[in-house]
Amino acid sequence: MIGLISATAAGAAARDRLAAAWPERTRVYDGPVGDAVRRAFGECEQLVCFLATGAVVRLVAPLLAGKTADPGVVCVDEAGRHAVALLGGHGGGANELARAVGGVLGAEPVVTTATDAAGLPGLDTLGLPVEGDVAGVTRALLDGEPVVLDAEVPWPLPALPFADGAGDTGGAVEGAYRVRVTDREVPAGEREVLLRPASLVVGVGASRGAPAEEVLDLVEGALREAGLSARSVAELATVDAKADEPGLVAAAERLGVPLVTYSADELAAVEVPNPSQAPLAAVGTPSVAEAAALARGGELLVPKRKSERADGRPAMATCAVVRRPGRGRLAVVGIGPGARDLLTPRAAAELRRASVLVGLDQYVDQIRDLLRPGTRVLESGLGAEEERARTAVAEARRGQAVALIGSGDAGVYAMASPALAEASDDIDVVGVPGVTAALAAAAVLGAPLGHDHVSISLSDLHTPWEVIERRVRAAAEADIVVTFYNPRSRGRDWQLPKALGILAEHRAPATPVGVVRNASRADESSRVTTLGELDPAWVDMMTVVTVGNTATRIVAGRMVTPRGYRWQASDLTGGTV
Repeated sequence: MIGLISATAAGAAARDRLAAAWPERTRVYDGPVGDAVRRAFGECEQLVCFLATGAVVRLVAPLLAGKTADPGVVCVDEAGRHAVALLGGHGGGANELARAVGGVLGAEPVVTTATDAAGLPGLDTLGLPVEGDVAGVTRALLDGEPVVLDAEVPWPLPALPFADGAGDTGGAVEGAYRVRVTDREVPAGEREVLLRPASLVVGVGASRGAPAEEVLDLVEGALREAGLSARSVAELATVDAKADEPGLVAAAERLGVPLVTYSADELAAVEVPNPSQAPLAAVGTPSVAEAAALARGGELLVPKRKSERADGRPAMATCAVVRRPGRGRLAVVGIGPGARDLLTPRAAAELRRASVLVGLDQYVDQIRDLLRPGTRVLESGLGAEEERARTAVAEARRGQAVALIGSGDAGVYAMASPALAEASDDIDVVGVPGVTAALAAAAVLGAPLGHDHVSISLSDLHTPWEVIERRVRAAAEADIVVTFYNPRSRGRDWQLPKALGILAEHRAPATPVGVVRNASRADESSRVTTLGELDPAWVDMMTVVTVGNTATRIVAGRMVTPRGYRWQASDLTGGTV
């Protein structure tokens, strides 16, 4: 919950705007300001104070307990011009809150955390438990000193400016600081940060009524004896029949992890080293602990073991531990048609999240300034689409966080198709939509896509012309608005006239046609003409051609295709046919 506190009428007006925007996330604190801040500080995860920063500093100073416990605090000035992340920038989420508040109120977010100012992710913001010399290693990253990445467990981290070759040797640079990704129970060394990946799955089985303490003692003992960190446990896993077993549920809650369950049939299909008749008779599978831990693959580190009871009675719990390396992540990102303000916030976030960027060189140049320091860029020229797709998937399989970029929407005549055809279920794939060239061009032309429409690429490099022609003819006969991608190049100059000729068999010469070159870019140009007057020489590979249907009209110089309903051609007053 976000507590909102104000002292003046102007502050209250801004406060109420924020409360209206986030009704489920905010709570307004009335009354004397000092009392309101103290109550909100103790009850909320975050605060937005519509007060001077000095006043808030004096009010919260006696309440501070530590960066891991304090809420994030953002101050908004009386004029609503700035949203200042005052306290808990990373741990309390104040930096992101300041940006979000700024987005709602039109205020400029003010973030002074050094890593944010330098474009680096904070080591304590990676979503992993962190131990060791966070301040010292962070300072080294900021100062450009050598910092080595020692990834004992592959994990898709965002980009950081690590020393060259660090991932292979873990200590190749003499005297370097170190970021160590490990699930082993080892202490952090001097000048070292430990990141604890959620790489361990503990399979558990239990008799009815097994005490939570017995389950916890078994799990913690197995981890301790294997030299593994409990902070890297991702989940407890068991059979469906034990989903409500109180001891297992309580153990998972105490460890702070979910209890994941599988059907007996799923577990029976998992090959394990120590099957048993007892669970087969009880729940229908020869293994619970080992099979549940191995259900989604991994390396068995601790084979099945039973709990021990001081009174000598039979064990009531079993467990096994598996290391499941982090799955690589492939984000297929559409970067829009070229204008920066048409690149979506989600796309920008994925670019900042990636440690590896793969893309066409000219597209990489468009977004290079958005990448974090340390991002590895793999760029290539035109015609290497399949190579880029294979490269991106291969990097993700190595456990990297990869962004594969395409112009417009990456799923429309771009990189998503070859990449997803190459990828299997051993990596996570995220699609990030973008503004397509057809949509960018349509916005320039007016409303040509107001009814059914189709996009057709006229490039026959990968599609036989016979197939393209059949699709153009079908669109012509169906009276569908057509947008042509890749309409004409120096080596392909006959396809566009041929396609226009097919449309002309079914549409009048006066049918409106829009031609847009470099839509949304600085050198954008456009014209609205007709099917009979269009000169193919106006068109090149940077151009999108949109041909209207029989209902499309030119109104005040803009293409308009009626949505249908009861609209008639006569309703489009002021137009020409």
